Amino acid sequence: MKKLLAVILSVTMLCMIAVPAMAGEAATTDTNTVAVGAIVIAADTVSEDAIYNFVSTIYENMEAITEQHAKGAELSLEFASSVTAVPYHPGAAKYFEEKGFPVAAVKEGAGTGTATNLTFGTGSETGTYYAYGGVLGQFVSGGTDLSITVVSSTGSQNNIEEVSAGNIQLGFTQSDVMSYAFNGERLFEEPVTNFSVVCALYMEQVQIVTTDPSIQSVADLAGKKVSIGASGSGVYFNAIDCLDAYGLTEDDIDPIYQGFSDSSESLKDGKIDAAFIVAGAPTTAITDLATSKPVYLVGFDEEHVGKLIEMSPFYVAYTIPAGTY
Repeated sequence: MKKLLAVILSVTMLCMIAVPAMAGEAATTDTNTVAVGAIVIAADTVSEDAIYNFVSTIYENMEAITEQHAKGAELSLEFASSVTAVPYHPGAAKYFEEKGFPVAAVKEGAGTGTATNLTFGTGSETGTYYAYGGVLGQFVSGGTDLSITVVSSTGSQNNIEEVSAGNIQLGFTQSDVMSYAFNGERLFEEPVTNFSVVCALYMEQVQIVTTDPSIQSVADLAGKKVSIGASGSGVYFNAIDCLDAYGLTEDDIDPIYQGFSDSSESLKDGKIDAAFIVAGAPTTAITDLATSKPVYLVGFDEEHVGKLIEMSPFYVAYTIPAGTY
């Protein structure tokens, strides 16, 4: 991507999330972490007109969308058109070109279908993908002749595979997972190339959540029960990267493979010590957990943020501002 909104680092490593009903005060420190892009993709078989209408409805209604979901405030044409790892769908490219934001590449041969009933794969029902996808689906369905059905899923990999198989037509994915699919890396044994980019929507942060205030660094996860993401999500490899930056491997923790909702419940019940959640902050799973007990975000220092950025071009430094939760 040509621009991913890098944020200045501060030095605080641990941020207590506010629990308004219990603590009565907002968080007063920032949390340093890394983030990846949240991307919407489409099957190449979706028509050019359908994707043009999908994208134009979103970007012509940014203010109204923001009133329905906070992530709407991060919508921008510049960021939306900034993806370089995978070509854009012709319908999206046409709209961004009209607005003065030409994309890096357009998928040849895409955009030939006729369907107007589109299924949109999102994520866990307690994650940002699902809630935000529901808002976007409502706006597009209400403002065009398209009918968008929003469904939950296990995340990025699952959405790409379902788009590729023809079971859904639209899907959310992390920018890094999208690249893995297109190039047949990590999560994907073979390249998956029958999809294209619709738009980049916002940055989603790597959030390490714990209810144990003694866990103040990724290094403190050694020997702990840690949820590192559900099968079919991009969270797993983000977790592995974060551990690697601190000289740890999957064998150095007691790994648990859960999605956002199950991770939140396990933290609430004391069954795990920490969980990796990669989603746009604020995230419902964390907000809900914070209504029952004090929870903490574990941050990164500048050295380890730098290591993560060296590992993958998809990571950028990001600060979750005080008061987010």
